[in-house]
Amino acid sequence: MLKLNLGSKDFRRCDGVSRRHALRLGSCSLLGSLTLPRMLAAATGAEAPAKSCIFLFLEGGPPHQDMWDPKPAAPSEIRGPFSPISTSVDGTFITDQLPLSAKIAHKYTIVRSHSHRDNGHSTGYHYVMTGRRANFADGDNPVPNNDYFPSIGSVAARELGPRSTLPPYINLPHPMQGGGPGFYGAEYAPFVIEADPTQPDFEVKDLQPLSGISAERRSLRKRLLGGIDQFEQKVARGPAEVMSSYYEKAASLITSTDARKAFDIQSEPESVRDAYGRTQLGQCSLLARRLVEAGCRFVGVDAPGWDVHFNCFPSLQTDLIPYADRAFSTLVNDLEDRGLLDETLVVMMGEMGRTPRVNSRAGRDHWSMAQTIIFAGGGIRPGQVIGATDHQAAAPTTEPIGVNDLLHTICRQMGINPDKQYLGPLGRPISICDGGKAIEGLA
Repeated sequence: MLKLNLGSKDFRRCDGVSRRHALRLGSCSLLGSLTLPRMLAAATGAEAPAKSCIFLFLEGGPPHQDMWDPKPAAPSEIRGPFSPISTSVDGTFITDQLPLSAKIAHKYTIVRSHSHRDNGHSTGYHYVMTGRRANFADGDNPVPNNDYFPSIGSVAARELGPRSTLPPYINLPHPMQGGGPGFYGAEYAPFVIEADPTQPDFEVKDLQPLSGISAERRSLRKRLLGGIDQFEQKVARGPAEVMSSYYEKAASLITSTDARKAFDIQSEPESVRDAYGRTQLGQCSLLARRLVEAGCRFVGVDAPGWDVHFNCFPSLQTDLIPYADRAFSTLVNDLEDRGLLDETLVVMMGEMGRTPRVNSRAGRDHWSMAQTIIFAGGGIRPGQVIGATDHQAAAPTTEPIGVNDLLHTICRQMGINPDKQYLGPLGRPISICDGGKAIEGLA
């Protein structure tokens, strides 16, 4: 099986689930991957403001009141130790842990009224990625865990198709838990790079030409595979037909100099890499920019570590919020400088927020009833705050924005009809989005 496992770190949340896992993309017989072509199925989408989406997922649940929704008038056990600071937008305040983002608040919009009722990590992740409630208990964590409903990344891959030799949907630096293709099938699964781009030897080794095999031998294997495809198509339609249809695109990915160039983060100037931060989130954000610049439709960045149940403020202040602040603000500025921001939708969020009250262990617990989502680029109207929460940041005081509103909005910005239906495995029509509406005023 083709397995991109290049030394990513092992992360654990409060449920004890390891972040060390792999997504197999295909078998390594013949030319190296027979199922990879299925992942590269193409479908032309409508013109829309956003040609691509970068989805920064702060896994574990970032504390909204310690970042984007400060409550300075609340008691200390609610407001925490951080103070509000002004931003580049008059009247908009965020906490002093986000000084770089404060300077560019006119380039993004803060949505403070996101709310749902799933307080689990794996189940909440599934909900955010698919728009459907999980049919398993939190803590059951196969990856991907959405074996029925497709993720928003797989929707983008199916509806829009590739723009280049790069796969339309990529996960890094490991698979997103709810990021699988569901009943859409393997051709719409993410291309997963299990690697830490902060490492000096980072490379996507599986994109290197097979060593020890001459061009003549590769040509013979290609012809042999073509003969097998022709035979299979005579006896069975479906997967064999799909595999044959997209084989050339898979082969072009494996041999593409453009694909290797897109993943070559070492070619970036040291000053650019430093600006993003020499952290996993920073370098993954830089790599995400390189991938959308090279034609990827949807890049999902899984950034674990935000499950802060005890003694959370030192780690938030030192290891978490500054890294997110630097990565996000630099990504937005870099996309703008390259003329890519208008056509690239950037979304940053987690599966939940954190409790209004600091617990007895000096941490915050799971709290899905209120959360902040940050949007930039891709045709959204920047410089806004949409929605509000109460004086404890516990619940929206404006109309709640649900998970399906989020996914509906992403689809609309990318030119995808959220009401489009496909027949599921049981022959029943299933909509891309299970209801929802575009977030009012965002675009």
